[in-house]
Amino acid sequence: MKAAAVVAILSAALGLAACVPVVVGGAAVGGYYIGKDEREPGVIASDGRITTAVKSRLITDKYVDGLAINVDTYEGVVTLRGEVSSSLPREQAERLAASVEGVKSVQNEIRIVRKAED
Repeated sequence: MKAAAVVAILSAALGLAACVPVVVGGAAVGGYYIGKDEREPGVIASDGRITTAVKSRLITDKYVDGLAINVDTYEGVVTLRGEVSSSLPREQAERLAASVEGVKSVQNEIRIVRKAED
């Protein structure tokens, strides 16, 4: 029993150790990006919160494939991009985005692409 616990702990530690370069690298890139962004840090944080909230709603919605839609937020304006198979998920994604607190407007650039019949 103890051997299994030790193996599990060591496996988890090794797995997490592999995440460190990704986290550190992401912070370095994020820091560079923030340095080049003309928005105030509070606005950047608010836009990030909005993006996360919109994406979360898209992913958990039964009519929208949230993984197929890209969400960007700039000064409270949310831009949705991606491809869906009908107008229902496109319109639902826009409604969900608009319902998030802090969203000033939504630019819906989601394209409706009909799948070719095989």
